[in-house]
Amino acid sequence: MKSLEPKKLILIGSSTGGPAHLEKILAALDEDFGAAIVIAQHMGSEFIPSFVKRLNERSKLDVAQGHQDATLANGKVFIVSQHSELQTSNNQIYISISKNEYAHFNPDINALFFSAAKLTVKCEILAIILTGIGEDGADGCSILGEKGAYCIAESPKTAVVYGMPARAKERTKNIHTKDLYEIIEIIKQFGAF
Repeated sequence: MKSLEPKKLILIGSSTGGPAHLEKILAALDEDFGAAIVIAQHMGSEFIPSFVKRLNERSKLDVAQGHQDATLANGKVFIVSQHSELQTSNNQIYISISKNEYAHFNPDINALFFSAAKLTVKCEILAIILTGIGEDGADGCSILGEKGAYCIAESPKTAVVYGMPARAKERTKNIHTKDLYEIIEIIKQFGAF
């Protein structure tokens, strides 16, 4: 049986201050990037299309809005919304979206990260919590860390708001605290063939 593709997956959760950080990250990556990227940036669903357009203008990678059954692939970036989870079928990883009336955030970073925990036996996962208010993503990051993912919380030096990274650091064993520019370098190395 063929192994799941892609073999490397990057998950990024961010909120306040995140859009500018994400632009810097994606602008630094080459078109032959060897990992799939799924980003959960807190923002209203109505703003995601224009955000995707802006990222596409600044990135060499293909950036798209995450949609139902979108299949992950190396060099492809999906910006998700609502209650987005990662599922597997026919040796592929794809996005499954549902509405969750109890969700406090759009999208729900924890939901995305929780769903990826089962993928750690199939592919390498790099999970990153960037700048943001609150604690969304902290519990999901903790579970991913327990399952063997490499987890990073942005440092207070570069985080616009050190809420989400601080909570992730508190709850995740063996998490690494890095400045944004160090995170960019780690992402580049992770996606190198």
